[in-house]
Amino acid sequence: MNRAEKATLQLRAVEVLRMLKETRTYDELAARTGLPPGDLNRYVNGHVLPSADRARTVVEDVGRDALAAELDARIRVDDEGYVDTSGAVFDQPFLDLVAPVVASAFEFDRPDVVLTAATDGITLAASLASYYGVRCAYAKKRKETAVEEFIEARQRLASGIELTYYLPASAIDAGESVLVVDDLIRSGETQELLLEIVESAGGHVAGVFALIAAGDDGVERARERTDAPIGSLATV
Repeated sequence: MNRAEKATLQLRAVEVLRMLKETRTYDELAARTGLPPGDLNRYVNGHVLPSADRARTVVEDVGRDALAAELDARIRVDDEGYVDTSGAVFDQPFLDLVAPVVASAFEFDRPDVVLTAATDGITLAASLASYYGVRCAYAKKRKETAVEEFIEARQRLASGIELTYYLPASAIDAGESVLVVDDLIRSGETQELLLEIVESAGGHVAGVFALIAAGDDGVERARERTDAPIGSLATV
């Protein structure tokens, strides 16, 4: 870990602690993290930064559980089983906290590109791309007029509807590592098409991540397509 990566990890840990402190006393936060209340006070108030080891523990262990609980509180599922993710995907500061937790807690290879499908996955993809310092790309259901060459993935759904995604061919270079992300994985159809785009581009799948997994079908479908790690922060 270089100095810039260490500083980023330490600052992210402080952000996680500040989020937790909003609803907890320092004694409660100490019981949750295993860190002394006095140290936590200094971290939260910006007087000092936690060590790299402490920061990693906060982000990977405490942060993952805390953000999963926060995400659960933001999810809305209606009577027909449709999932509303707007409470999370519209909150960029929250997603900026999610990014380092995802990067630390899941065994994804470091990507060259973060790929998603327009539109709800874009804010999550942007946070992860910013954290990794890499490009963010998103496939659309229509072609852009000014783009001459596209990678296309198409699938006929059980309902008879044909789903097609287009990505400018220049978005992914052959040999690049690509992290596929989305806000929600349910049936796995979108993720399968994104994985097909990565394959067509000659890229390598670093992993597949969704904020929320609605059941197991989509995750299992993605596993049939790639050996890369697959994960989600919450399950409904």
